[in-house]
Amino acid sequence: MDILTVFCEIDDFCNEFEPRFNQMLIGDGKRRRNKPGAMALSEVMTIMVMFHLSGFRNLKTFYNGFVCRYLTREFPQLSSYNRFVERERDALIPLWCLLHLRRGSCTGISFVDATTLKVCQNLRIPRHKVCAGSAGRGKTSVGWFYGFKLHLIINDQGELLSCYLTAGNTDDRQPVSGMVKKARKMFGKLFGDKGYISKALTECLQEGEVQLVTGIKKNMKNKLVNCYDQLLLRKRAIIETVNDQLKNISQIEHSRH
Repeated sequence: MDILTVFCEIDDFCNEFEPRFNQMLIGDGKRRRNKPGAMALSEVMTIMVMFHLSGFRNLKTFYNGFVCRYLTREFPQLSSYNRFVERERDALIPLWCLLHLRRGSCTGISFVDATTLKVCQNLRIPRHKVCAGSAGRGKTSVGWFYGFKLHLIINDQGELLSCYLTAGNTDDRQPVSGMVKKARKMFGKLFGDKGYISKALTECLQEGEVQLVTGIKKNMKNKLVNCYDQLLLRKRAIIETVNDQLKNISQIEHSRH
């Protein structure tokens, strides 16, 4: 993706977002400096987005070895790497709001899945401190892990409808109803794997005009499923493709060796 296109879209968003966001902030009565940084917020956000599109494995190499060497014309007021990392905190809420604005629209065919985000190897769990207060131990079909779960709902075109981040020990079914409510006018059928089998969840989604469709386990009684639903259950691999792109191309998962 062209860096100019990315920057223009983010900069237009920041011009609308920052004034409204600053008006909503609640002060503590103390006078504080409000000196703007050398780099604009839109520049920081653009570099963060481009990192996940670049294929680099870590941010430090991308920033010092690529941005500071080859993108000085595009970003004439580049700060040091340490200062850039500090500015990333300012970009967290704007990026989250931009993500929600960029969500797709429901087409009546949706897919739900959860993927693991490991923060360290299992041997390092007792020494891990960065995410000690928020990460959790969970278990998947391939074994135990320590970190988070990313829950996604996408449409049949691979566009994101809703997302949610939880600790690794969270049941996959727990955030689904809330994600459906926060999506843009979600309707139709929601396809998931056998881990989403739940009578309570099915009834809850039906109240919102969403039908949950899953496979059946070996120890369950057979139930009639029309050919159309069976075909779409096989197409559920599209969300696995999205997970793979996020984790192995965009590098949203990183754990030390």
